[in-house]
Amino acid sequence: MSKRKLSLQQQRRIASSQQRARPGTDKTESDFELGEPRQGLVITRYGKQADVLAAAGEPGDRPQRCHIRANIQDVVTGDKVIWRAGEPTGVIEAVLPRTSLMSRPDYRGVLRPVAANVTQMGIVLAPEPQPHQNLIDRYLVAAEELGIKPLLIFNKLDLLDNGDGSIEQLLALYRQLEYRMVKVSAAQALGLEHLRECLRGETTVLVGQSGVGKSSLLNRIYPGAKAITGDLSKIAKGRHTTTAASYYLLPSGGSLIDSPGIREFGLWHLEREQIARGFAEFRPFLGGCKFRDCRHFNEPECAILGAVSEGRISRARHLSYQQIVNDLLG
Repeated sequence: MSKRKLSLQQQRRIASSQQRARPGTDKTESDFELGEPRQGLVITRYGKQADVLAAAGEPGDRPQRCHIRANIQDVVTGDKVIWRAGEPTGVIEAVLPRTSLMSRPDYRGVLRPVAANVTQMGIVLAPEPQPHQNLIDRYLVAAEELGIKPLLIFNKLDLLDNGDGSIEQLLALYRQLEYRMVKVSAAQALGLEHLRECLRGETTVLVGQSGVGKSSLLNRIYPGAKAITGDLSKIAKGRHTTTAASYYLLPSGGSLIDSPGIREFGLWHLEREQIARGFAEFRPFLGGCKFRDCRHFNEPECAILGAVSEGRISRARHLSYQQIVNDLLG
């Protein structure tokens, strides 16, 4: 009986099966249809898949949808990865070491990674919804702990004159502490060139209350993003309009990550000493207290309390520190 002639496709399948049977290999048939391994950047994560842009990508380039290998534990927006292109989907094979990792609590209170390799945190606030100093301070503490630059972005500048002056007092507090700040209006395109300059050369994640205009700012800085915007809710808390962290290469230089709406930032893994170091003006006085385990609440001969009484640390910031410690550590 003559042997049946195998088609080219059948020959490839047999070769693939033989290759998989050899010791030390775990390749699948689809692996032989993928491109060579190369470096890339995760633009957005979708469940078990992610969009990846080639490492040499330019603003406007189209990313490749990729499956994530089952042995990779976490992949987040901003990750640098080793990947292989494919049709219709590629594969992420490894995550390269990170320089920073931002996390936030999920609905169960468990910290989940949000963005990697961030160099700057853009803390967006606005007259509406009313800014909360304690939330701003939480962001600042998180930035200090991560070792990334904080940048206060005051949006809706056109509404600033409608208030009672309390917002200007709040901004003056952070100016006195020498935090970088830029005032803009996404609605009227004011201050955008200054903002672009602050973003150039950085990988910036935008954080802040819902409704402060993060997506509107993104649309102004990079119109191609087509970010979804939403109106403020009747209770002035805003609706969460961004559902996944997304990475954008800016034409003016640098990159921007638009994160899901965050009302509370993940500081739950920090100790009291780390929280205190996150208050920049506390640092010259840390270590000067009588007791090594001083909480800086009402202990005798506390260097921080002494600085507060002398006006070298603002009472508002000290109260904010106490609230964070009480909320996180009890």
